[in-house]
Amino acid sequence: IAIFCAVNAPASVSASVATRQLPIYCVERDQKVCSISFDAAWGADNTQKILDVLAKYKVKATFFVVGNWADQYPEQAKAIVDSGNELMNHSNAHDHYNSLSAEQIIADINTCNDKIEALTGIRPTLIRCPFGEYDDHVISAIRSIGMEPIQWDVDSLDWKGISADEISKRVTGKVQCGSIILFHNAGEHTPEALPTILDYLIGEGYSIVPISEILLTGETYLDHTGRQCAGNGK
Repeated sequence: IAIFCAVNAPASVSASVATRQLPIYCVERDQKVCSISFDAAWGADNTQKILDVLAKYKVKATFFVVGNWADQYPEQAKAIVDSGNELMNHSNAHDHYNSLSAEQIIADINTCNDKIEALTGIRPTLIRCPFGEYDDHVISAIRSIGMEPIQWDVDSLDWKGISADEISKRVTGKVQCGSIILFHNAGEHTPEALPTILDYLIGEGYSIVPISEILLTGETYLDHTGRQCAGNGK
């Protein structure tokens, strides 16, 4: 529980609202489209169950995995990619990036990227910061190497051990066009909650796509909430 709590600690932003650097929390979309993501930092017991549910519904998701997790569960990491889901970066050792230098952050990201690429042949382009924690120098370091930092606007709170029904109500009550939903592969009731959530989303006409497919291309900007929008923001 302590680890779950740490991972979901509020993001730290040190600069002013006017100048702060933000990750992408969600995307401005007129269409009913959203993305489902899973963070994997420890444990793998539920990973295959989650993959089985996604396959049943023909849904592809994005998994953000820690490099050390991929070391420990290489077959699980391969299974994520082999099933058509995205495998992205969640740091190498789940350190607090706010306390690291830009050089240390970049080295950590590249170490994780190297591990994932060696396992799957695909190099990640997206990262979710450990603990959901960041400040200006963290986001600048990430973008300096062409990576895009991804947060979320819908938190399932599955890490709290809440019931599948509570998880489902949280997600279905908060999702909107362009949402990025946060789950954890080790959430106790996550596999149980997923079918109800997917039934709701599909029934409401949502397309569910990996995060790389929900992001906008061309000229974009982030508004003050971290929503990615088309245009230059002027």
